[in-house]
Amino acid sequence: MIEINGKTSILGVIGDPIEHTLSPVIHNTLCELTGINAAYLPIHVENAETDGESNIASAVKGLYASGVKGLNVTVPYKQEVMKTLVEVDSLAAEIGAVNTLVPSKIDKGYKGYNTDMPGLRRALESKGVILEGKKAVIIGAGGAARAVCVMLEKAGVEKIYLLNRTKEKAEKIASEISCITPLGLSEYKDIPVDKYIFFQCTSFGLKDTDGLVIDDDDFYKMAEYGYDLIYNPAVTPFIAKLDSLGVRSDNGLSMLLYQGIIAFEYWFDTKISGEDARLTYARLCQKLYGDNIILVGYMGSGKTTIGKALAKRRGMSFIDLDAYIVEREGRTINQIFAEDGEEKFREIETFAIDSIRFMHNTVVSTGGGAVLRTANRNLLKDCGRIYYLQADVDTIYERVKNDTARPLLNGLSEEEKKAKISEMLKQREVYYKTTSDVTINTSGKTVDEIVNIFSITE
Repeated sequence: MIEINGKTSILGVIGDPIEHTLSPVIHNTLCELTGINAAYLPIHVENAETDGESNIASAVKGLYASGVKGLNVTVPYKQEVMKTLVEVDSLAAEIGAVNTLVPSKIDKGYKGYNTDMPGLRRALESKGVILEGKKAVIIGAGGAARAVCVMLEKAGVEKIYLLNRTKEKAEKIASEISCITPLGLSEYKDIPVDKYIFFQCTSFGLKDTDGLVIDDDDFYKMAEYGYDLIYNPAVTPFIAKLDSLGVRSDNGLSMLLYQGIIAFEYWFDTKISGEDARLTYARLCQKLYGDNIILVGYMGSGKTTIGKALAKRRGMSFIDLDAYIVEREGRTINQIFAEDGEEKFREIETFAIDSIRFMHNTVVSTGGGAVLRTANRNLLKDCGRIYYLQADVDTIYERVKNDTARPLLNGLSEEEKKAKISEMLKQREVYYKTTSDVTINTSGKTVDEIVNIFSITE
């Protein structure tokens, strides 16, 4: 917890409205993780004038005079605030919007930056998405799409196809950025068949009744990765479509995270570690989407049985990760192992974990080997609170001895099965324990007894 005292630096975000901002979650978490003595507050500035001066101008002057260390700026002030600044960073000037204010080193007042697009770029890099030399498809031609185009051009993207309902808006942006080909929505089939990074920059997806701007599987199959700037709801029609086609995707929450991180780094001349970024992201997910319960443990430890009972008791949703993979792949786990091998299955498993991380109020039962990959362990930590369901060798054996859906134990005698369970359990125990927040021993306990333990551990 932040302890407020006479040395506490003040940070904040200005907007109208401002009640639902998630920025305090980001910055107060970063202060806590880094040990920096600062506090971040939402600041409501009514979009009006007082005595002939805009309220935003008065607020910025007053906050600077009050010694406020740094500010974020959100709607509707990202353009108007630029008039009040003593300096504007070149990228912010090119984009035509500012979202971060830092005390100027050359004059009395603030310097303005735009961390939205650097935030998007860092979000993509955190997922291993390389932009240089790639081709992109952007849906939408509003202010956000223009900013994405500027970022992509600077990142070295070779070609951008800009699709918009009103082609003239796309043409206007194309007149400013040479690598863009503007198209109307109905002209999407004119895009050459290739692999592209897709960006969804329209407001489609904000409402439950929204569909897709373009609904054609062949179009989305050209995506090697997709990004939707919307983050609430977590799964938009765009994200759902890519997921159904096996295409990796992400929503705008990671951009929100990294734009905040970059602003924080400006304010305190520091560098936020990957681990602190991950922890902050997990807290954002919890705040926005609600917390999940993730069950890890060796096969036969009771994850599915306990998970279903726990979800029913608490009115939560339930998902079995292996069953989810089987449904997506159209093959059993045994078939995947036999046809593609364990390593390929682990890749499929990673994709499955990545695609469910935006679920909320859900109990997730993972496969026994889900924690073996570092990427999986990090993704699971982002999903919610993790419980290791522990069981001894004899208990596990009794539970799985007649189960033919366990490819790693098939074809073994009783002694061989017990030896295999013991060996694998010994190898995986460290991963179960280091990944989880809580360990629950399920040996010799009824389902109700185990479910009751969850309430005690919270």
